[in-house]
Amino acid sequence: MAKTHRFFSHHAHEFLRVGACTPIATVGDIAANAAETIALAKRGHEAACDLLVYPELNISSYAIDDLHLQEAIQRAAQDAIAEVAAATAKLRPVLLVGAALPKDGRLYNCAVAIHRGRILGVVPKSYLPNYREYYEKRWFASGAGISWDEINVAGQTAPFGTDLIFAASDLPHFIFHAEICEDFWGPIPPSSLAALAGALVCCNLSASNVVIGKARQRMLLSAAQSDRAICAYVFSAAGPGESTTDLAWDGQGMVHELGELIAASARFDDAPELLVADVDCGRLRQERMRNPTFNDTARFTGVEADDFRRIGFEAKPDFADVGLRREIRRFPFVPNTPERLDDDCYEAFNIQVSALVQRIVAAKAERLVIGVSGGLDSTHALIVAAKAMDRLGRSRDHILGYTMPGFATSEGTKGNAWALMRALGIAAEEIDIRPAAEQMLKDMGHPFASGQPVYDVTFENVQAGLRTDYLFRLANRHNGLVVGTGDLSELALGWCTYGVGDQMSHYAINAGVPKTLIQFLIRWCIRTGQYDAETDRVLDAIVAQEISPELVPADAGGAIQSTEDKIGPYALNDFFAHYVVRHGMAPSKIAFLALKAWEDVERGRWPRDFPPSARVAYDLPTIRHWLEAFLFRFFAISQFKRSAIPNGPKVSAGGSLSPRGDWRAPSDGTAKPFLDELAANLP
Repeated sequence: MAKTHRFFSHHAHEFLRVGACTPIATVGDIAANAAETIALAKRGHEAACDLLVYPELNISSYAIDDLHLQEAIQRAAQDAIAEVAAATAKLRPVLLVGAALPKDGRLYNCAVAIHRGRILGVVPKSYLPNYREYYEKRWFASGAGISWDEINVAGQTAPFGTDLIFAASDLPHFIFHAEICEDFWGPIPPSSLAALAGALVCCNLSASNVVIGKARQRMLLSAAQSDRAICAYVFSAAGPGESTTDLAWDGQGMVHELGELIAASARFDDAPELLVADVDCGRLRQERMRNPTFNDTARFTGVEADDFRRIGFEAKPDFADVGLRREIRRFPFVPNTPERLDDDCYEAFNIQVSALVQRIVAAKAERLVIGVSGGLDSTHALIVAAKAMDRLGRSRDHILGYTMPGFATSEGTKGNAWALMRALGIAAEEIDIRPAAEQMLKDMGHPFASGQPVYDVTFENVQAGLRTDYLFRLANRHNGLVVGTGDLSELALGWCTYGVGDQMSHYAINAGVPKTLIQFLIRWCIRTGQYDAETDRVLDAIVAQEISPELVPADAGGAIQSTEDKIGPYALNDFFAHYVVRHGMAPSKIAFLALKAWEDVERGRWPRDFPPSARVAYDLPTIRHWLEAFLFRFFAISQFKRSAIPNGPKVSAGGSLSPRGDWRAPSDGTAKPFLDELAANLP
């Protein structure tokens, strides 16, 4: 497919390409530093960067001490800025370079914004460290409180002050702010105020010598600031070539977004480095609208948008396809690094177990009643129930498990159900629902009752409804709670039988867990030895089988009913659900992200334990087909089921679909605006 359509441009989806630059410093050799600055700017231009952030005082080098007060150094810095501006006049990126600039008999440690030969503005450092190894007040004046001022630099007059926010007139999401090193070590960094006033990308030009543990501290502060200020945070620290008279430098560069590390540079490198990443300004904009605390903070602290000067410029985007410099997880509910996957699985599993324990105690339930099909969802609900009983100190035979074969139940899944119940040591029984189903179909005059192979939704739901009916009556008889098995993915798609089917239970333990995460939770239980070897063997067999509701008999060729053939791959559906529910993204952007995540099986990391044989790729036509199906099911036909779901714990930050929690929507809504947006913006 020709990728000239605007859809394929990251700019069309509110991404901004940023770079953290680590030039080779030359102590006090300003001409050499200017050359390094220009060389990295050219690399940033070739990489299609929109914004480049250099270290603090990179024009002169930071660790030159009293040389900052030498007039020759100050004049050379002015000449270097003029040289950088002229040399980058035809380049794409905005540059944030560091320089010491004199004004009104004072010397300021500044961030200088340069774009296409124009000096957009100059931001002085607010907080000057003057403790331990730092003596900045010996050389510099604080810029705190300076606003609505101007400065003459390199032959140009430019806005000067800490009240500057830079905004592209032709790329609405390109809005950034600059602060310098110590500024974000303060309790209230200037970037906090700038973010409240509208800046989406906050930048830190830093020198920051390195000592043991300091890189972790910078990482912590950068992550925290991006999370608290709901922004992207670009940090660049001084690196090789700075004076090592008393200090050392590691050249740490990093980009965070909403607390998440998007990219990090190599440290202690002897070569100049350009760390490039695409930050999602649209995600930030949506998150701010979803977070009233952010806006209340601006109001209660008295921060107004017009407290800052908006310095306009033209980014001149060409909306070309330049790829995406950012990893998009295929499974947004599932971390793709082993350590985070283990942590998340531990938390998710124990959230479910603890929630179920509380519900058992609160309801004074003697037993749990659960239908065990041998499929993924009921398997996971059962092992959670088993662990809940262990935690309560009750024997597992307080769980009443029932396998209820219907017209299409396979021997394989029924065998797995029995094997799992025996391995876990629960009370297990089998109830054949076929006689009752045949009678109901006969009473209804359904064609199947007279021998016709009619397998419609009535045929399916008679079976689903009977199973739930048996479970509720068994719970009545044994003073038990019916444990729901349906998951978040099925609720998103409406793939559940309303009221009398798997949509209903006394406690929906899986309602906050998507199908893709359930598979990893079961694998985690196996890997971490939560149960015995025989249970692990059965769990492994269940995870490996095809997902099927087993309500319709196999066809003449022996092919069983496939859920994913009907509603689409759960991997894609969970991807769509995450970006709709958690971020409210436009369908065309979701399609763009899905394409970047799934178009190449070799791109990016797959989560731990994901079988190589199951790794697949999806092209744009496939993504579009299943996204259209998802939008129709999610917005048009399924909300009434979600509006009436039973209690169940929220598990993932990706959200839940409870009407009492993350998701409220009209049951008689329409998918038209979403389908129209997708049609209008895809090639």
